[in-house]
Amino acid sequence: MRRADRLFDIIQVLRSAKGPMTAAAIAEQLEVTVRTIYRDVATLQARRVPIEGAPGVGYVLRRGFDLPPLMFTTEEVDAIAVGAQLVRRLRDPALQDAAASVLAKIAVVLPPQTRAYFDSAPFYVSDGDARVPDGVDLSEIRSAIRDTRKLRLDYADEQARQTRRTVWPIALAYYVDVTLVAAWCELKNEYRHFRVDRIRSLSILDERYPPDNERLAGWLALSKQRPDAVR
Repeated sequence: MRRADRLFDIIQVLRSAKGPMTAAAIAEQLEVTVRTIYRDVATLQARRVPIEGAPGVGYVLRRGFDLPPLMFTTEEVDAIAVGAQLVRRLRDPALQDAAASVLAKIAVVLPPQTRAYFDSAPFYVSDGDARVPDGVDLSEIRSAIRDTRKLRLDYADEQARQTRRTVWPIALAYYVDVTLVAAWCELKNEYRHFRVDRIRSLSILDERYPPDNERLAGWLALSKQRPDAVR
């Protein structure tokens, strides 16, 4: 590992830490010696990176410190470029706008040579086959998931039979040919998947559902056991 990469990794480790980290803990995570960490932390402190602490006590990174994304590797730049294009498949206008904004912010701070490559990255991602939903705003579903609010859906199944459901939205599942809302359905009292292109209308309710991770874990387990359980 290059020293420059290691210095960056130390900052990342401290940034994500929930409390002070000893040099030994950082060394174990980065697979280097404790002496190397002492030396690297001293270098970062000399460069005015706000790392507080001392050997034997532990180190913390002062809150609010951040680094501009100037240290992306070529592979990371490729991943960002491809990922942003993949967002086009999601048929989610708000996410598409957000992806464009991210690309613009990154391009501004990249070195000129990297920026030129980034602006003309030689990748093409097909649009996929998912239909554009016309009865629902996906940003509303994402908002309901974040706020753990129930949804009321007017839904038509594959035979055009319409029902009204109150559901607990758990996740959005984006596939090449379809986007699904994974939810706990109060009518069926079990997990259900709802295709967004079959949702005729949607409203976010004031009522919340319990903000636990067990239902998400349960849905993920079900999806692995029964990948055909798409309704």
